[in-house]
Amino acid sequence: MITLAWDDIEELVGRLADRLPRDYDLILVITRGGMVPACLLSERLDLRNIVAAAAMFYTEGTADPDRTLAEPIFLEFPADPLLVGKRILIDLAVLHYKPGRSAVAERPDYYAETTDEWVVYPWDPVRARRPRGQAAGYPGRCAV
Repeated sequence: MITLAWDDIEELVGRLADRLPRDYDLILVITRGGMVPACLLSERLDLRNIVAAAAMFYTEGTADPDRTLAEPIFLEFPADPLLVGKRILIDLAVLHYKPGRSAVAERPDYYAETTDEWVVYPWDPVRARRPRGQAAGYPGRCAV
């Protein structure tokens, strides 16, 4: 298992941003794990339009890597008026490409890192390291 800090995410997003084309109008993001990287990419690329497609990858009630679904289930997809006439980044861009865990043979079009380890991102409410310092809002450390 790899546990990442926010500095790691900034570095990965920077690497991914350097590899992405610049000729699109919006980012189509897959929930949930793609939301934070998409926001960071949009800031780095000065691209303000993000639309989301809700997808389920794990059996309900778990994010256990051993209980992934054979295929993702799309629960919601952006309406056509949000997409028609737009240049959309439809290539697959991910922070981590996991060849040993991928359900498809093709690799993503763009990725920052390759691993087959389970990755814990800093926004994971259960597994991530607790935040430290004043911004974390611990009593006695932050003036209100």
